[in-house]
Amino acid sequence: MQQDYTYAVARIRFRETRLLSDADLLSLLSAKDTETALRLLKDKGWGDGSFDGDPDALISLEEKKLWEFVDEIVPDSEALDFLRVPNDFHNLKVTVKCIIRDEKPDGLFLYNSVVDPKELFECVSKREYGDLPEFLQAPAREALTTLLQTGDGQLCDMVIDKACMDHVEKLGKESDSELIKLYCELFTASADIRIAVRSAKTNKKHDFILKALAECDSLDIMKLASAASIGYDDVLSYLGTTRYSGAVDAIRESMSAFEKWCDDHLTNEMRSQKWEPFGIGPIVAYINARQNEMKAVRLILSAKQNALSEDTVKERLRSMYV
Repeated sequence: MQQDYTYAVARIRFRETRLLSDADLLSLLSAKDTETALRLLKDKGWGDGSFDGDPDALISLEEKKLWEFVDEIVPDSEALDFLRVPNDFHNLKVTVKCIIRDEKPDGLFLYNSVVDPKELFECVSKREYGDLPEFLQAPAREALTTLLQTGDGQLCDMVIDKACMDHVEKLGKESDSELIKLYCELFTASADIRIAVRSAKTNKKHDFILKALAECDSLDIMKLASAASIGYDDVLSYLGTTRYSGAVDAIRESMSAFEKWCDDHLTNEMRSQKWEPFGIGPIVAYINARQNEMKAVRLILSAKQNALSEDTVKERLRSMYV
């Protein structure tokens, strides 16, 4: 199976030379205005001939280009489902809420997903859950039933988020790639941590918290739920005993700082893939690097538009892969 990715890895190696570096981000940040920053990005190959200069459109275009490239070079697209399924669950949230409100989901769907969003909407609208992939059938039924019976959007979101975490964790355990296992574990654990912190701050009950958390190998969710039901400091105290102890200071600062810690931690773990010649790891690392680029560029362009200070932005910029 590893040999199947030899061509893809060779293509990735060339694309890696075009990734933005930390120095490139600083150049963008020091650009005098949005237009100058966009010109710098164009020189780096961002955008295309039809790009009209809108920052949000630019990010959407780069995301589309990324996945078109990946689909072109990866022989088995299902191997990357763990990266796509969060979009399916986002689309399920959109679908359920639009059905309840009798609204059209125009412009709300994410299209890099396992299931075509329009097909998802059609199946759930007609209650034809059996036509969906197995991983979406029960969550779709439960989420729609929950929202119809309770009108509680938060409870509906909890059902869908928990199903997403469970499925990503499952895909990680099923993978032969240690990097994919790591990615899926961090995805689930970081979501659990966010839930625990948010629950502690809003005084959620133990049973609600436990129901929202997903099992993962790197956290004891019974201990995490118990800590969250007591208080914020108890959550941090428990995390201090886990492999995520390094994230505690970031959480104390803000959840945005925690997200940055997670992204930087994963990027550091992925740097070993620069010397991997055959497996799927370099492809995953490249996708992660491009997505971190997009987060950074979005942040910088937003800062330009809203006159935020350079120091504020620097504190939130992720470490780049190159």
